[in-house]
Amino acid sequence: MIALRHGAGAQERRQDAAMRAFRADRFGQFVHWGLYAIPAGTWQGRTIEFAAEFLMHSAHVSREDWAALAGDFTLDGFDPAAWARTARRLGARYVTVTTKHHDGFCLWPSAYSDFTVAATPSKRDVLGEIVAAYRAEGLAVHLYYSVLDWHHPDWRYALDTDEDRAAFDRYLAFATAQLTELAERYPDVRGFWFDGTWDESVKANGGWTAEIERILKERIPGAIVNSRLRADDLGARHFDSNGALMGDYESGYERRLPAPWDRSVTAHDWEACATITQATWGFHDSAWADRGRKTPAQIVEQLAQTVSLGGNLLLNFGPRGDGSLAPAEVVLAEETGAWMDVNGAAIHDSGVAEQWTYPGWGFYTARADTGLVHAIVTRIPVSGILTIEVPAGLALRSVRELSDGAAVPLTVLDARTVQFPVPASTGMPVVFALETGPAGEDPALREPNPDVALV
Repeated sequence: MIALRHGAGAQERRQDAAMRAFRADRFGQFVHWGLYAIPAGTWQGRTIEFAAEFLMHSAHVSREDWAALAGDFTLDGFDPAAWARTARRLGARYVTVTTKHHDGFCLWPSAYSDFTVAATPSKRDVLGEIVAAYRAEGLAVHLYYSVLDWHHPDWRYALDTDEDRAAFDRYLAFATAQLTELAERYPDVRGFWFDGTWDESVKANGGWTAEIERILKERIPGAIVNSRLRADDLGARHFDSNGALMGDYESGYERRLPAPWDRSVTAHDWEACATITQATWGFHDSAWADRGRKTPAQIVEQLAQTVSLGGNLLLNFGPRGDGSLAPAEVVLAEETGAWMDVNGAAIHDSGVAEQWTYPGWGFYTARADTGLVHAIVTRIPVSGILTIEVPAGLALRSVRELSDGAAVPLTVLDARTVQFPVPASTGMPVVFALETGPAGEDPALREPNPDVALV
């Protein structure tokens, strides 16, 4: 065991109200929005085939030229209430919104920077309006903050000289002031989501990362902080040098998920973040960015896989430069939300179905309150017949379609193997509620219990 001053804190999962709510939510909306939505991936007539939010860096735009975009940040189509309604319709229960991305532009009028919404034509507190709109829809709010800052003159990637170290100390003081300001200005937020912490400069300041976590939780009791913030004394990130998780949940899964059979991730809380198009987080107005656009069925499949392993899925949206949501993203939210309206009980307030192993045709989830198991079928067998392998010690008493509660006829092959027909594919996953009981009863001889709730 390595002695660490700035390693992980408590090793047990948090069980306070905020963390229990986050764990039960399972589905969140990510919002990447800032000045980068205005050029939308194109600079001086040249489309850059890279993430839109990196355009300042990838197109080698000067700080001065990039800062001039603030004059075009007019908010002509900005309607935070519409954003929040879309998130609720999607089936999301919380939002994580960028307050400052790598370009350094702040969506709130920070007293510590001149590169904020206060320098735009409207001068509105954009972040405050977003927080209020989502809370009005009953959604929790988490604030994204990039430690990496291309705009600030004291930012350093590495600390090679005394001058670098002095400059970066000034930068960390600036970031501390901004984060304290965010916590005090928006005390109703539930958590903070950090990014841009992978450089050697941050990894050499594990003490600062621990102090920021302490400050935020002091200002907002119960605040939830992701693992991306933290580094330990030796520069280890996410997990300290002894292998213990830093922060309240692991947030290392970006546009990827653990293998569906990998139960090792269930040892702690975790969240994956995913883009709708594979290439970009911010709005990128090009045919290149549209390649690989996910369908509602793909989103639901990712969501089901995530929840089956005890994680949360944070699905990204990139509003356009005028502040309006991209129509294609609104349509995706509507279609995904229609599935959630019917099948959300298999996602919200659900998690790992203990003992039920990955079946190949989809995923099992279990309700945290009742233990009821749901089978989310994402790959309907060509035969139209689904085979269920029941865990040892259990018998499958009944199966019902979650959509309408209709009982499904069962064929018992042996003590632990049951088959039943699956409806023809509609293009979206179908969900079944499985009622189980102790082994020893013949499920074929037992009538479905009408008093067992499907949720």
